[in-house]
Amino acid sequence: MVTPVFRILDYAEALAFYIEWLGFRIDWADRPAGAPAYLQVARADVVLHLSGHPTDGAPGSLARAEVQSLATYHHQLLRQPHPFAPPVLARAEWNPRVLEMTVIDPFGNRIVFCEPAGLSG
Repeated sequence: MVTPVFRILDYAEALAFYIEWLGFRIDWADRPAGAPAYLQVARADVVLHLSGHPTDGAPGSLARAEVQSLATYHHQLLRQPHPFAPPVLARAEWNPRVLEMTVIDPFGNRIVFCEPAGLSG
């Protein structure tokens, strides 16, 4: 398994985006007093590390995540009130049999959720 590390600049904003809106859960968090946070969040098989450490990557990173029932997830996100850009569900330009939805966190990090044909569940 490969786990992307996304740089976050504000812990509360990260929780609002990943936990409250996207529906991830916190698996564990390291928040020492006076030091940046580092935590693992997950939703189904998608696992990410979020880091406030300045040497752990740069805002604006990208990860791709293959998921099932992407259209259902897309509708769930659109039904929730949120201050984030609404994601667009579309066929991939490189393969019309693949659905994609990109979300952008408050720090410019992007997750492209994708579902190849035949994975809907």
